[in-house]
Order: sequence, then C-alpha cells, then structure tokens
Amino acid sequence: MKHHHLFLSIVLSLLVALAAAADPRTHRVLLQEQHSQMRMMSRSLLQQQPIMPDCPSSCSARCSRNWKNEMCNKMCNACCHRCGCVPPGTGQDTRHLCPCYDTLTNPHTGKLKCP
Repeated sequence: MKHHHLFLSIVLSLLVALAAAADPRTHRVLLQEQHSQMRMMSRSLLQQQPIMPDCPSSCSARCSRNWKNEMCNKMCNACCHRCGCVPPGTGQDTRHLCPCYDTLTNPHTGKLKCP
C-alpha cells in the first residue's frame, strides 16, 4: 500500500516538472492539485484502523500450555478483542509487548485479567 502511494507521488511530481517546462501558470495549478491529493492520501493513511490479530488462533497458541485451557482461551479472547493484540509465546515474560493486555485488571479482585 505504501509503495502504491509512493509511486503515485513520483508520477505526480514528474507531471508537475513536465508542466513547469511548458507553462509556469500550469505549474502552479498542478502543484496545488498535487498538494491537495497528498493531503487526502495522508489523511486516509492516518485514518486506517490497525489490523486486528486473529484472536482465536493467537489465544489458542498462548493458552496451549495452560492447565485451565478453556478459561485461558475465554479470557485471552476477551482481552484480545479489547486490546487488539496478544503477546507472543506462552510465558509471562512477553506480556509487556502488549501494554493494554499487560495492565487490564479485574475490577472486583484487582488481579490481572489477561492470561
């Protein structure tokens, strides 16, 4: 996707250069159009939603060694849908890689919610 936008900006720049050689007034108009199109592209890139992980398979892998596998999967999927990430591996040493997942707590007990 980024390569597509880069290609478009290069093509637009070349068109502006060719137009500038032909007529200075056309150059100004093309620069304004190029600037407008670049602003629209940057807005659309900023508004894109982050890619959600495949929660069931990510949680299945994370909970594979847990002795309460069903409960682990249930809680992990809830955390995944809320946070948009699941730490890799099965241990506690990777929790920090997904800060939201790492800090969610049960409001009743104060214990960590995500396995």
